[in-house]
Amino acid sequence: MLYETDFYAWTNQQALLLRTGNFVDADMDNIAEEIQSMGRRERRELVSRLKILLVHLLKWQYQPAFRGRSWELTIKEQRKELELHLLDNPSLKSGLHQSLADAYALAVIRAENETGLESFPEICPYGFDEVMAEEFWPE
Repeated sequence: MLYETDFYAWTNQQALLLRTGNFVDADMDNIAEEIQSMGRRERRELVSRLKILLVHLLKWQYQPAFRGRSWELTIKEQRKELELHLLDNPSLKSGLHQSLADAYALAVIRAENETGLESFPEICPYGFDEVMAEEFWPE
């Protein structure tokens, strides 16, 4: 089956079948799976960007002596990227609490690795609105 041997060719073939209304020959099961997979990727993108933001907020709070322009710009960039991602995918907002929790669990691991510290809270100390606020810089 083309889906398993040449995914790129399969996608082009399926797009043509759908555009021409040939639903009988379209691989509907795999098309549905790929569409669902695209949705999962959007959530993973949200969690990934949240993780990066949270890592830098934790480092900002727990290593004030190392604060610098690079951390500040990363925080600002991730906030903007998240804002744009949520504008493109507004339904992701319904799961923000879980996405923030998932991202925080990953962020703690990364922050411990990058800082050598082990004193981060188990549960995210920041709310989503807080981490997205331009004026929020944890002390």
